[in-house]
Amino acid sequence: MKKVLIFFFSTILLLPAQAQQSDNLIQKIIKKAFSTEKDSTRKASFFILPAFAYAQETGAEFGVAATYDFYLDKQDINSRTSNITLISTITTKSQKKINLNADLWTKNNDYHVLLELRARDWPFNFYGLGNETWKADEDYLDQTLYRAKVDVEKRVIPNLYLGVNASYDNYKIKDVEAGGIFESHSILGKTGGQYMTFGVSALYDTRDVTTYTNKGIYSRLKYALAPDLFSETDFTGSLFEADVRAFHPLHEKINLAAQAVYRGTYGTQTPFYAMRDLGGDMTMRGYYLGRYKDKNYFATQAELRYRFHPRFGIMGFLGTGTTFSEQHKARFVPTYGGGFRYFYSIQHSSSIRLDYAFGEKRAGEERQSGFYLSISEAF
Repeated sequence: MKKVLIFFFSTILLLPAQAQQSDNLIQKIIKKAFSTEKDSTRKASFFILPAFAYAQETGAEFGVAATYDFYLDKQDINSRTSNITLISTITTKSQKKINLNADLWTKNNDYHVLLELRARDWPFNFYGLGNETWKADEDYLDQTLYRAKVDVEKRVIPNLYLGVNASYDNYKIKDVEAGGIFESHSILGKTGGQYMTFGVSALYDTRDVTTYTNKGIYSRLKYALAPDLFSETDFTGSLFEADVRAFHPLHEKINLAAQAVYRGTYGTQTPFYAMRDLGGDMTMRGYYLGRYKDKNYFATQAELRYRFHPRFGIMGFLGTGTTFSEQHKARFVPTYGGGFRYFYSIQHSSSIRLDYAFGEKRAGEERQSGFYLSISEAF
């Protein structure tokens, strides 16, 4: 699905009402947007990013991405930044998606809470299963997804959190193009399905800042069981995730960040909608999300970050990753690129990132690549 993207930046700043009515409002907004002063009041910040896009499959797309950063305990200087992010778009062909995420740290950082609510009626491209799929086999599908997730973790000793989690996913899938690879292959879950999970997690976190980390370690393990609650065609099994990150300062303005991620899906019969996707704007940038799909996924990446100004930074990254299973051996593919950062909140070290990434070039195909405009760092 090829898109032409046009983005417009918009920053909503907390200015006095009388200033909003004055003739020099634009000057004050510009001054605040480029100010290097750190707000000592520890107040919340809000950023909104309107967008327009066009694709043949969706028509014109209009949307907005907004994030709200705040402290649940403003008095405690060690309180970590909490944030709520909303992404919502709609197209002229009545396709729509909305995604609400929250990352919350309570008083004294005693509890860490993650929330996700997602509703999506959106097309996507299917290329087959495994990591040897080809662009020429691209098959256009319609998908409706409803998702709800919650993770609650409690600090048990300094830097160590233990928690529980639950989730519910419901998929409805329709093959739009007859005669494609989706129709011709034996794939479980072709019309969709649903599953609910219950699990546990462990988090070890020594990061100095959760938004733009300069030093520390983040290591999170998560296990979830999907019991047999629905029909026999729905997914039953288990899910496991491991996410390990390390951050090290090389200079006052330069730091090195690294990440390794593993995600696995286990069960005697695994429908394709419960499998793991390679690509996207977080790991394996440069690949369409789902370009390679299988039961297991592993990726690692490193970034060299240079914040040359309190409001601006640049970075370069490289990495590799693969999907794999008993049927498909691992085949590691590359990712590399660079990007620009604008820090809309110095107090919270919250950023807008623009990345351009390159992937592999398979024989007879163009090199895979992608442009990303996102709220917050990739990791």
